[in-house]
Amino acid sequence: MGKVYYISKNVGLGLLVLGVSALATIIALSIAYDKEKAKNQGRPGDGAADSTSMPTPPATLFTPKEPWDRYRLPDSLVPVSYNVTLWPRLEPNADGLYIFTGHSAVVFKCVKETDLIIIHSNKLNLTNFHGHLAKLSGLDEVTAPTIQKSWLVVKTEFLVLQLRSRLAVGATYVLYIEFQGELADDLEGFYRSEYTEDGVKKVVATSQMQATYARKTFPCFDEPAMKAVFSVTIIHKRGTVALSNGLTLPLPPTERMSTYLLAFIVSDFVSIQSNQNNNLLIRIWARKKAIDDRQGDYALNVTGPILQFYERYYNATYPLSKSDQIALPDFNAGAMENWGLVTYRETALLYDPIVSSTGNKERVTTVIAHELAHMWFGNLVTLRWWNDLWLNEGFASYVEYLGADYAEPTWDMKDQIILYDMYKAFAVDALASSHPLSCREEEVNDPAQISEMFNTISYNKSYLNTFAFDNTEYTDLWDHLQKVGIHIPHTVHDIMNRWTLQMGFPVVTIDTRTGSISQKHFLLDPDSVVDRPSQFNYTWFVPIKWMKTGVEQQQYWLLQKTGTIRVTLTTPLFLTLSGQDWVLANTNVSGYFRVNYDLENWSRLLSLLNTNHKALSVINRAQIIDDAFNLARAKIISTTLALTTTKYLSKEKDYIPWESVLRNLNYYILMFDRTEVYGALQAYLKKQIQPLFEHFRTITANWTRVPSGHTDQYNQINAIGIACSMGVRGCRELIRGWYRQWMETPNHNPIHPNLKSTVYCSAIAFGGTEEWDFAWMKFKNTTVASEASRLRAAMACTKTPWLLNRYLEYTLDPTKIRKQDATSTIQYIAQNVVGLPLAWNFIRARWSYIFQQYGKGSFSFSSLISGITKRFSTEFELQELKKFKEDNLHVGFGSATLALEQAIEKTTANIKWVTENKAQVLKWFTEASK
Repeated sequence: MGKVYYISKNVGLGLLVLGVSALATIIALSIAYDKEKAKNQGRPGDGAADSTSMPTPPATLFTPKEPWDRYRLPDSLVPVSYNVTLWPRLEPNADGLYIFTGHSAVVFKCVKETDLIIIHSNKLNLTNFHGHLAKLSGLDEVTAPTIQKSWLVVKTEFLVLQLRSRLAVGATYVLYIEFQGELADDLEGFYRSEYTEDGVKKVVATSQMQATYARKTFPCFDEPAMKAVFSVTIIHKRGTVALSNGLTLPLPPTERMSTYLLAFIVSDFVSIQSNQNNNLLIRIWARKKAIDDRQGDYALNVTGPILQFYERYYNATYPLSKSDQIALPDFNAGAMENWGLVTYRETALLYDPIVSSTGNKERVTTVIAHELAHMWFGNLVTLRWWNDLWLNEGFASYVEYLGADYAEPTWDMKDQIILYDMYKAFAVDALASSHPLSCREEEVNDPAQISEMFNTISYNKSYLNTFAFDNTEYTDLWDHLQKVGIHIPHTVHDIMNRWTLQMGFPVVTIDTRTGSISQKHFLLDPDSVVDRPSQFNYTWFVPIKWMKTGVEQQQYWLLQKTGTIRVTLTTPLFLTLSGQDWVLANTNVSGYFRVNYDLENWSRLLSLLNTNHKALSVINRAQIIDDAFNLARAKIISTTLALTTTKYLSKEKDYIPWESVLRNLNYYILMFDRTEVYGALQAYLKKQIQPLFEHFRTITANWTRVPSGHTDQYNQINAIGIACSMGVRGCRELIRGWYRQWMETPNHNPIHPNLKSTVYCSAIAFGGTEEWDFAWMKFKNTTVASEASRLRAAMACTKTPWLLNRYLEYTLDPTKIRKQDATSTIQYIAQNVVGLPLAWNFIRARWSYIFQQYGKGSFSFSSLISGITKRFSTEFELQELKKFKEDNLHVGFGSATLALEQAIEKTTANIKWVTENKAQVLKWFTEASK
């Protein structure tokens, strides 16, 4: 469901994974994957929330007495094929409910003797056949046992059939079931999406099966390893179109696939299409107005090239006859890789050439690239169980940058991975409550734990061919990568197990005076207790690329806690550094670790930044800053040393280093924007941002043009946004003027799409009720999803408490704020320093309702807790958080369970950090701003 450097495409995936860069990247992307973080988050200026969490093992061990009390299916039956008929009603019945009816026949084989049939079924009303909930028959002259009794188990979501005699091993049977379900608006299973076009309400029947919602659509063996062939028939009214995974309905059947990759859609949508040279049909589906406004054109243009790139990259042909992609008004995730019918939020697939920004365009490209990567890695070859989700998502999040880079080669997409994924992975993986990539199968059982897998820590040609249409575990990948035959100091298993079977990552410390090098488990809070033992004693096999005074040196493998780097076997590598000589390790952030140096080398690197910062790549400039700030958080270096890395910024014009600084200083803003420190911080940042603001004013001819470079356009957004926040002269007047001009001529928006998010937010923050109500009016009337998303985020920027409280109430009314957007809207409000206490009070007062509505299966629900508690840094807030946990244990926290534990951990660390650093930070900013 969802940037690596300098790697030859001809080397193959084995080399990519083992060639340091990809090794680091896949690990980082697996950890960073949120779901729907990667696909729900926006690019710069688009404002989005994300979070990370991992499944929480049961607090107490429970041994089920009966097979149907377990969450996992028994291994006695294996599905072969399904024949499914569905009839969704797009109009309410007499009770005001939208329903669907259907029937299914699953052919299954008995592989172990049993007198039980256990199959998933959830929230379906099953037809009673003479006292039983299903009909059983045999195939190939096999006589089926009679059903003794049948019943539903709500907790484990099973239909259980007790038979009067045993099924025969090797025999094949057919289970026929008729059912009715509600086409609800809960965004799960087969559900209802609504929108208004030309004043007319329209209803779409659509689906989201991952991870455990196929069972809510029809009874099935709903586990990823239970692959089968599906034949689907959908009954629908004339004037609507029915779509599923195959090209036509009801025939032909699908390829052998998992239930979570099924998709069924009935709508009045229209499409645009193209045909590839290999007769592959590519179609983009959306609301008619969106297609008429050419919002699907860009997606259609990039899909073909991306698919062609992957076919060459994987050396495997796209296995289906068509590739449908559809933009849905209501969709809980960002996108979903259903085989042959990929579903998206409108913001992730549609791009309006007039209204949308560069960030919107990039998001469309990267999300499409991510989902299409899954057509091979995830769909063709599928994980056996959800504990290995990282294998699917980490890889897709890695190659999405390669696919996007192929589609848009001028964007330098590979450089951006450190911002969008690597550093976010570092943030969660540096916590004591982190988690290994691969956890045991028994730690991921019930649907809530499975959903939690999608909110965080979550590859070779022969591998894809060997396991095509089948299921694998991560060890299968290591076996196939070993066949590549490159020179590495240990086996693939030995190297990778240290990165996947223990949590966290190392900080590598290099002493340039002696050549000594060491590694240590990096923890953001060094006083935290890690209660998860590691069989490897938190030691990694670390491949280190490095340079000396700008000259690349031979790669070094750190295989133990300590070592000594040498140029050759006999010559010490680090000779005494003279003059301005310097050492930089982890060049181009090719490894998944942080780097610390002796103070002398830190001083040389800081001097280099101040005198000749372009001697280092933009990636390494960002790395020095990010490593320094996080090492300071971990008390490895001083806070003032980290702050000193920002002094050269008045000379910096590139986006990636600036973005690295702003993300790190954002922690200082969160910790101090309610204290006297903020005034000094604001003065310092105003001084540093002023030259960048003036730079963009000049190159855009006083804001009348757009910078030509892709990342320059992002940095212009930073320059204006920070300049206005910090009080740079002329910035607020510029923002207010643009927004006022739009209010005076509502049908003509003078604000460039790239700047809309920043301008809307700032103008509403500086304004009052009139500005807010204008944004609300435009939000309700826009037909462009990306514009609606920007306005929704911007309305949370107001400093007027009653407007924020009214907005919070709107989040619980789906006629005002769509269900898919409710939790992120609350987070936007909490990001506002004025809105934080209001949002916190709001979710505490309504937790039971919010949890019932959004907390049981939502991929993004955990981000609600982490988003609201980001500023918590006082003992009072910590006690409130603990009381919130205690008061709601009876309600539960669902997929936000670990996010709550991490919020308590982070708040505790914040309190300590503020206590220890407030005085020196105030002193440093005060002196540096002069």
